Amino acid sequence: MTSLGWTSAEQPVVATVTGLARELADPIRLTVLQLLAHEGPHGMTQLADVLGVTPARLGNHLAKLRQAGLVTTEQSGRHVTYRLKDPAITVVLDALADYAGGALPLPSPVAPPERLCYDHAAGRLGVAVLDHLLAADALRRRDDTDELELGPRAAEVLGRWRIDPAALSASRRKTATSCLDRTLRRPHLGGALGHAILTGLRAEGIVDVDADGRTLTLRPGAGRRLAQLLPGLDRTPWAAAG
Repeated sequence: MTSLGWTSAEQPVVATVTGLARELADPIRLTVLQLLAHEGPHGMTQLADVLGVTPARLGNHLAKLRQAGLVTTEQSGRHVTYRLKDPAITVVLDALADYAGGALPLPSPVAPPERLCYDHAAGRLGVAVLDHLLAADALRRRDDTDELELGPRAAEVLGRWRIDPAALSASRRKTATSCLDRTLRRPHLGGALGHAILTGLRAEGIVDVDADGRTLTLRPGAGRRLAQLLPGLDRTPWAAAG
């Protein structure tokens, strides 16, 4: 009886390498991995829009990537976001780009303007606010609903925004909701907290609501103050604005 060698597809390392090669050989799956590696999590509709394919066609590719153990999903209410299961795949993608003599191409859609969703911020700002509050444990998701609940650090974190959690809880509307952003296809912050944060940003002169009543503009020089409220903002397009 001989041991499994490099010529056997059943050898674990060989199976892993050949399995990965099969997925990377498809341009759509390769580009999906590139987007997730270099731009972070995406929703399926967002990926389909960027790639220019139908959600149904993309769904088959995403299913294969999940089956191969390359991507995983995160669910917030009804919204599903895809991310790399193991960020180490980024090293492989970059090595392939070096071998090919340059960076692998990525679609470059025009960034949509910042905008309002009813009475709260949407777009990149609204998504960044929600991501920060969840990461800081100021908010927590609830299973099978878009409604969010205050986390153990809510008073500490929201204090930087001059927001009293007790006042939010006393409101007749939902304290916080995960609202699917129609342009980014990722959830942004809604509810009473979303409105309170936008009100605070306007009061501090950080953002203005444009004359059309639908879009937002970050005031010149306000990026530094916004970065104090949203640590890690330097990783978003808003960082260049102030």
